[in-house]
Amino acid sequence: MQRPLGTALAALCGAAMAVQARVNGELGHQLHDGVAAATFSFGSGLLLLVLLVPTFPGGRRALGRIRAALRARELRFWHLLGGTCGALLVAAQGLTVATLGVALFSVSVVGGQLASGLFVDRAGLGPGAAQAITPRRLVGAGVALVAVAVAVADRITSLSGIGLAGVAVAAGVAIAWQQAVNGRVRQAADAALPAALVNFLAGTVALVLVAAVVTASRGLPKELPGTWWLYVGGPLGILFIAIAATVVRATGVLVFALGSVAGQLVGAVLLDLVAPAPGHRLAVNTVVGVGVALAAVAIGATGRSGAAEPTRAGSGTRS
Repeated sequence: MQRPLGTALAALCGAAMAVQARVNGELGHQLHDGVAAATFSFGSGLLLLVLLVPTFPGGRRALGRIRAALRARELRFWHLLGGTCGALLVAAQGLTVATLGVALFSVSVVGGQLASGLFVDRAGLGPGAAQAITPRRLVGAGVALVAVAVAVADRITSLSGIGLAGVAVAAGVAIAWQQAVNGRVRQAADAALPAALVNFLAGTVALVLVAAVVTASRGLPKELPGTWWLYVGGPLGILFIAIAATVVRATGVLVFALGSVAGQLVGAVLLDLVAPAPGHRLAVNTVVGVGVALAAVAIGATGRSGAAEPTRAGSGTRS
């Protein structure tokens, strides 16, 4: 696969993430329950993976490699909990997108993700070597936070709008950690979909527990929407993981990240223009914020990252 084609597919993955946000946001709006929408999304993805992964010998072997890595303490139990952060992201989609719009939600998530990614990479939580906090990456994260501030500028008079954007930023912070630990699981499994199964299982369990508490206090949704596309959030997540596992070998991690975030932000703006949530209007400052966020990604994802210096007692090695 040539790098231009791989980059185009990465952008397509990012656009699929924007569509997923719109789908889950609308489902949460119609159910009046963002947690229930997130549970449907994660649960459908888990069901597909449970049916798919154990069917093939390669999938069963990969799950065996994950168990072996746990027994050998190459993986820790908390490495398997990345899906809880994915659950937070999907719940944030269901709770906020109908109000914020896909573009503002995406800018907020990217801002939190880039800022948190600095410290996640510095701690060496992912499968690669620890990465130093270089001036270029620090500037990129700072510009990303400026992008969030620009995008929410018209919501400053609304505490609810600022609070919802804060939920999206928190989801972005969590996603950086999720990507790191999921990378460790994928490395141990040597396959993408079995690692995704672990991710979806953890997220679904977390959402079911939260949904049980919400249901006990508010009751079940009165009825399920009949529109079929409101239930494709989970399959879209699996599609993203499957394409990413193939494309990243041709593009490299940084180029894939740049392409996917660019696709997500541009797709989010197009969705808010073509198919906005009811009562939502795409603001000019949100479009400007998207442009600033794209610049932040370009700054942070280019140039030499630099490996972090090892600590004295050899604590640079990950447990």
